[in-house]
Amino acid sequence: MIEVRLLERLEAKKAQLDGLRPLPVAAVNRLRDEILIEWIYNSNAIEGSTVTLPETRLILETGLTIGGKTLREHFEVINHRDAIQYVEDLVQNTEPVTAFHVRQIHKLILTNIDNENAGSYRKTQVRIAGAPIIPPESWRITNLMAEWCNWVMNAENNLHPVAHAAQAHHRLVAIHPFVDGNGRTARLVMNLLLMRKGYPPTIILRANRGQYYSVLARADAGKPDALVNFIGRAVERSINLYLEACAPPSGAPEPGDEWMPLRDACVGTPYSQEYLSLLARMGRIEAIKRGRNWHTTRRAIKAYQDSL
Repeated sequence: MIEVRLLERLEAKKAQLDGLRPLPVAAVNRLRDEILIEWIYNSNAIEGSTVTLPETRLILETGLTIGGKTLREHFEVINHRDAIQYVEDLVQNTEPVTAFHVRQIHKLILTNIDNENAGSYRKTQVRIAGAPIIPPESWRITNLMAEWCNWVMNAENNLHPVAHAAQAHHRLVAIHPFVDGNGRTARLVMNLLLMRKGYPPTIILRANRGQYYSVLARADAGKPDALVNFIGRAVERSINLYLEACAPPSGAPEPGDEWMPLRDACVGTPYSQEYLSLLARMGRIEAIKRGRNWHTTRRAIKAYQDSL
């Protein structure tokens, strides 16, 4: 289900991160503050919020309102912070994730935005704009959520943690148990499952929103592999951030380990920039996205060649 090369990198990097535990407190705290802001901004932006990353930081750090932004958008920032804190508390809890936990996360997401529906299952039929799939009828939600909880508990030992979290996320979105806030709630639940397995918080970037919706649609059609690998690449990005913060390089990188844009990395290889971009999007070569551009290393390209 997870692309073999991506899986190997995830396992190696997770082992490297685990080998550094206990992680340096100062570095982890600094990184957590940065990831918190990025997490809140991107999750809200995927759902249409116009609050920028610097504005998200300002709201969180000062409590000030931003001119031109709605009160709802301000609450979306504050509420997401509170929901993340609740998720972090649940990480330390060993009991299975339940429908109650999901509803509590949703309640925090919609507090002061839609108090009537915050934490409550929808009572009407809904449609998802642009999606061919119609969510199940409202009267089925209680039973479907019970089935979801059973699946989450039973599949935990049969799937890789990344595949488990990704599919739990999709199954929850497919049920669409709430009138609003389903995406944000599902991404928080996904991170709850990942963090319980020792993975760092994983962020789906706003820049990847189109691809995110595309792989969710493929999962709706019974093909979850694209979603699992999409989430896997996001997990790899988060592990990289923690490794860079907790085990920074002592000197300049070796020539083969230097990150470079694909237009430079393809020089002297049998691959075009477009083909390297395809490999990066599929997780078949190690790559990171800086802004809108993919970067990789000579060593990553050689590792791909050697694996063929």
